[in-house]
Amino acid sequence: MAMWIQAQQLQGEALHQMQALYGQHFPIEVRHYLAQWIESQLWDSVELDNPSEEAKAKRLLDNLVAELQRKAQLQGGEDGFLLKIKLGHYANQLKSTYDRCPLELVRCIKHILHSEQRLVQEATNVSVEGVAMDSLSQRHQQINQAFEELRLATQETENELRKLQHSQEYFIIQYQENLRIQAQLSSLSSVPAAERTQRETTLQSKRATVEAWLTREASTLQKYRLDLSEQHQKTLALLRKQQTLILDEELIQWKRRQQLAGNGGPHEGGLDVLQSWCEKLADLIWQNRQQIRRCEHLTQQLPLPGPMEELLSKLNADITDIISALVTSTFIIEKQPPQVLKTQTKFAATVRLLVGGKLNVHMNPPQVKAVIVSEQQAKALLKNESTHSESSGEILNNNCVMEYHQATGTLSAHFRNMSLKRIKRSDRRGAESVTEEKFTVLFESQFSVGGNELVFHVKTLSLPVVVIVHGSQDNNATATVLWDNAFAEPGRVPFIVPDKVLWPQLCEALDMKYKAEMHSGRGLSEDNLVFLAQKAFTSSSNNPEDYRNMTISWAQFNRESLPGRNFTFWQWFDGVVELMKKHLKPHWNDGAILGFVNKQQAQDMLLSKPNGTFLLRFSDSEIGGITIAWVAENPNKPGERLVWNLLPYTTKDFSIRSLADRISDLNHLLFLYPNRLKDEVFAKYYTPPLCIHVMVMCGIYVSGRFTTPNPEPSGGTSAFMDQTASPSVSHPNNFGAYPSMSDAMLDADGDFDLDDTMDVARHVEELLSRPMANQWSSQHS
Repeated sequence: MAMWIQAQQLQGEALHQMQALYGQHFPIEVRHYLAQWIESQLWDSVELDNPSEEAKAKRLLDNLVAELQRKAQLQGGEDGFLLKIKLGHYANQLKSTYDRCPLELVRCIKHILHSEQRLVQEATNVSVEGVAMDSLSQRHQQINQAFEELRLATQETENELRKLQHSQEYFIIQYQENLRIQAQLSSLSSVPAAERTQRETTLQSKRATVEAWLTREASTLQKYRLDLSEQHQKTLALLRKQQTLILDEELIQWKRRQQLAGNGGPHEGGLDVLQSWCEKLADLIWQNRQQIRRCEHLTQQLPLPGPMEELLSKLNADITDIISALVTSTFIIEKQPPQVLKTQTKFAATVRLLVGGKLNVHMNPPQVKAVIVSEQQAKALLKNESTHSESSGEILNNNCVMEYHQATGTLSAHFRNMSLKRIKRSDRRGAESVTEEKFTVLFESQFSVGGNELVFHVKTLSLPVVVIVHGSQDNNATATVLWDNAFAEPGRVPFIVPDKVLWPQLCEALDMKYKAEMHSGRGLSEDNLVFLAQKAFTSSSNNPEDYRNMTISWAQFNRESLPGRNFTFWQWFDGVVELMKKHLKPHWNDGAILGFVNKQQAQDMLLSKPNGTFLLRFSDSEIGGITIAWVAENPNKPGERLVWNLLPYTTKDFSIRSLADRISDLNHLLFLYPNRLKDEVFAKYYTPPLCIHVMVMCGIYVSGRFTTPNPEPSGGTSAFMDQTASPSVSHPNNFGAYPSMSDAMLDADGDFDLDDTMDVARHVEELLSRPMANQWSSQHS
């Protein structure tokens, strides 16, 4: 009842609109006296397009009638007598009106309630009490409400058209009657004079009456036609508005989500809702088009003076434009081809015509063709400067017939085995590399609707594609794709993107990519982003606000190398992502890897912690490298504490032995920063004991621990020692004695390279690759 109370407080035009919702189909008195009961019923639970829901609708009708009758019986006294009669009358009226079509009652009441809700919301700018709707559901409700208005408007013009047709048919009958009278008058010349005079007088009087009626009725018919044309103009305006909302907002947003999903954003969502809207649009547009064509036929059947021919011609052109826009805009790519496309590699894509089932295109399934075109060719296509499909390469298996799926009502073409055989590159501009050149896959088809009434040639372009011929180009191609996906604007000229963007915009794109690759909600923290900003801008500021309004160019992102390095910012970041997703994802999600910490920060953090505290940070000097930094005593200066750094591990290293096992091997690593016992963090990832037993039997695991070097900081010297500081030992199985440490084993920053001295895992790998009999014989020899 809360909504009805608010509806009664509407003013001005809103009040008039609310009153116009009621009439003989549903009296306002019923709404008033049964307000609480009406608002408590589950009208929205009835699916109007499902005939099986009719029983539910019938129960609602019976309950409504019973409630009205009960309300009528409660009225007493002199004042209640008339109301009692009126409510009883309304109960009978609703019963007889909707008994055979109870779903129409539900449709009517839903329309009334939704309209009232909209009017109240517009007037108060607040949500109706008790109804919590987010912006998405509100928008969807708006669209559904507009569809209901369009359905009612289309039904109304259909009814008016039938009336016009009946009136015109009666007019033609009377017109034929007038011609018959004329013929009778003409034939009187053969009748005797006395009889002729009497009959002539009667026929002339009758003719005058009929002609007067025809004159009046012709004027009435013309008014009916003009009124109907005006109604159609209003309906077409509503259709355009609804179509703009669905195609230019909802569908464009879906395409934008699809593009961001290429950077790791949330999945764009299904097309079922969009398809249902587009099908409703197609149905309503087609109904109105058929009505307009029937109006044209009536006008041709009975020409009357006036502007009707021009009006109908304009309406026909307008409705054809509307349906053309709908059909061409709903030919979309449901599954995009890969945006980094390697030649001679199989790839797939799916295109879909959202209105294909509704317009019966599937009755003669069309074929879809795919060709690859350059950026310039795509521009020409959108400007209609190119009428035929030029291509910039050759795609194998590039033709596919659309298939109709009865259960879902979808008409789609599934390209499953396409392959780019060759590519023709255009002349590059300036410093542009091949991995910055963008192509697109063009999908096109031709089909007719309405029994060949309308023929459509539809085209749609994929998201930008970067073509590579070797895996080494993947890194830079991905940069081009990420920048395009992140910063492309809807409706752009292919494939223009800004050369510079704000740093926070790039941070959002990098965070999206990182979280997607880690399959984790743990993305890049503010500290991580500050570290990246320092790297990108060669800055030392730790204040995030200092970077808030800074811009980063494409050249800074992936064309110019970082100072003192031979790789770009993106190449460094992408190397980290690749390393993490292939080998270290669980450790990142556990919070075990700080990663985005430079050497100086690591030193400052560790020196305040107990000896044996360590952390994991990404290498500044190597793409896709991660290093272990830990704090320990300086063996050359008792009492002095130093932070040690191993040379970075890379994908190659972790393919041989995991990070957790490597940390387990290093007994001087005790606590993961800030104060977690390393076994608490990494034990669940250690290699099972059975594998360790094999290594013991092979003689490469000594006294419960691997022999490893005891590194020195830059400039120091040391003998190789095992982790218990025992004298160096010769390794069995002819691996040789450990050599002494030299400066060549340290990088330029004094990092220690464990692999340059001994990699136990490689020995294990070598040993385990031997035939089993040979392994045992070597142990016993």
